Amino acid sequence: MLLMVVATLLWSTAGVVTRHLEHAQKFEVTFWRSLFTVLSLLVILPLMQGRGVFARMRHGGAALWVSGLCWCGMFTFFMLAIMLTTVANVLVTMSLTPLLTALAARIFIGHRVPTRTWAAIGVAGFGIAYMYASQLGQGVSMAGTLVALCVPVSGAANWTVTQHAHAQGNDVDLIPAVLIGAVLSSLITFPLAWPFQASGHDLGLLAGLGLGQLAIPCVLAVLCTKVLKAPEVALLGLLEVIFGILLTWLGAGEAPGHDVLVGGTLVIGALVANEIVAWRGRACVQI
Repeated sequence: MLLMVVATLLWSTAGVVTRHLEHAQKFEVTFWRSLFTVLSLLVILPLMQGRGVFARMRHGGAALWVSGLCWCGMFTFFMLAIMLTTVANVLVTMSLTPLLTALAARIFIGHRVPTRTWAAIGVAGFGIAYMYASQLGQGVSMAGTLVALCVPVSGAANWTVTQHAHAQGNDVDLIPAVLIGAVLSSLITFPLAWPFQASGHDLGLLAGLGLGQLAIPCVLAVLCTKVLKAPEVALLGLLEVIFGILLTWLGAGEAPGHDVLVGGTLVIGALVANEIVAWRGRACVQI
């Protein structure tokens, strides 16, 4: 549990760090973070899984590469959204991932969605709708918010693919999938990032994001999922929203608006209630 908290704290640093960049722009920020993630994982993966890990990736099957494509979407859309709208907006929108995953699993692989989750989806959907409607009423551009919405959609697709593969007896190794996602993200954003404008200061910060905000916490989270139960991971993962908003508020002076606080409270409250009920239900069954 402590490692999962550390992972969420590291994830949450993206917003405050990007607010201190000097010259790097949207696609360049995404490119450098993804590239430094690739370089970090090229060192971390062999240390964790041996030198044969790259050879095994060639035989990982379609699910591994689809998962990598989903990771690419999550990495790319997240950084673009961070550069287009407030950190609080992005993080609250990202927190929809567990609920969208439940919907996707119901639609595409026939998983039953419990009544409590339907209720959580309704409350969270209302919270997001309120947040978006308030911003539209204030004349705020919706581009960043719509890009941010692509992050939980990519996440839901990723977990649905891996669940489907698991049901067929083919477990996806998520750490190599993260590497594939980072490679694809850097390749896609490279031509869009040209000409580069990042200063040495920017490159130092982005290298820190690649290693400390993405590569290391993703590895920690994958390790934690092998020990913690799904509701525990989901609840602890929500700390990223709280940590991220607080760090950006304290470290960059970016205070969340009233609409984000109200909508975010509804979304997080619905998620917490849903996971706590699931947790208690499993505990009762075990007893």
